[in-house]
Amino acid sequence: MKTVTPPLAVASTQGTRIRLSDGRELIDGIASWWTACHGYNHPHIRAAVQTQVERLPHVMFGGLVHEQALTLARRLAQILPGDLDRVFFSDSGSVSVEIAMKMAIQYFLNKGERGRSKFVSFRHGYHGDTIGTMAVCDPDEGMHSLFTGLLPEQWVVDLPDTPEKLAALEAFFQTNGERVAGILVEPLVQGAGGMKMHGAKVLRHLRRIADAHGTLLIFDEIFVGFGRTGTMFACEAAGLVPDIVTLSKALTGGTMALAATIATKRVFDAFWDDRPSAALMHGPTYMGNALACAAANASLDLFENEPRLIQVSAIEAHLAHALPACRDLPGVVDVRVKGAIGVVELAAIGDLNALKRAFVAEGVWVRPFGNIVYLTPAFTATEEDLATLTGAVHKVLSARV
Repeated sequence: MKTVTPPLAVASTQGTRIRLSDGRELIDGIASWWTACHGYNHPHIRAAVQTQVERLPHVMFGGLVHEQALTLARRLAQILPGDLDRVFFSDSGSVSVEIAMKMAIQYFLNKGERGRSKFVSFRHGYHGDTIGTMAVCDPDEGMHSLFTGLLPEQWVVDLPDTPEKLAALEAFFQTNGERVAGILVEPLVQGAGGMKMHGAKVLRHLRRIADAHGTLLIFDEIFVGFGRTGTMFACEAAGLVPDIVTLSKALTGGTMALAATIATKRVFDAFWDDRPSAALMHGPTYMGNALACAAANASLDLFENEPRLIQVSAIEAHLAHALPACRDLPGVVDVRVKGAIGVVELAAIGDLNALKRAFVAEGVWVRPFGNIVYLTPAFTATEEDLATLTGAVHKVLSARV
């Protein structure tokens, strides 16, 4: 904390702009950690929340229910592939993954299998900051390496993106498969672990391995869900259905906290029982919050009525055209683009705070981390916005000593 540049005071936001208290205006290149997919302060979402706050801001979700949550659950079930149609609401992405892990373990307990209590996740993966999710993040290269040895021990292995790594994963499961409750992966793009990208074929390998060893496949779509990679959900690109999927971030269009853990009928059926102990005993206080559900329903309206996926395609085209110019800059080791995600990977960044200040001086909000500079703009960003963002990336990286 002591070594970090003090945060900038924000007075207001609108569209792709962040207005600072000192009068400066920044174009947001990362959509507030990928959440503000429609831009800031969209009038349709704002009106929906204003209407809801006058009627029903919140009511406990234990023994009570309300229409905003019911409608949202139905709509999510309708647009997700296959029979992902049982929705469990919570209030953050980390918690939604914790719930998915708890759900997977109890799925097997309810079926009388007590030996499945471990998870397989992947290097460069990131799934949250709570204790359970820290245990399935990359223990060496992630932000939680300090806690190695203190967390529950899980299996973090190489993503099977080469024949050799696939063979190693298959051999691992031959030995350990009967102990695995779930395979947990960020499909297509591993976000906070370094924006590492992989193909749909990798996900099909994971589906096959999960089926062969009777374990559950969990997709963490908190980053990639809602259009970020070019389809509404990343699992669509692989043409497969995970057993459990987690959603958050862009779920409410970047307005407030909400998450969902969504399971298939097969998973749900293991909990539908005359025994009270078979129920999933989990109850975040603000689960199914009416204001957040109203915002999420309004966000889904915008995906239905405005050309968001077409806009993502246009952003992808712009990034793929503009960012490769960075390949020739000193220290750049890779440039990659997927949907509305553009990444410039460096051998090393060095003075991270200085790099952040340089972007602010160019009038953009770009927040590099690790060894990458990345762009994940709002889908409503204009060509002018995008040109300013990609131009700033090239200019700032060109000026590095």
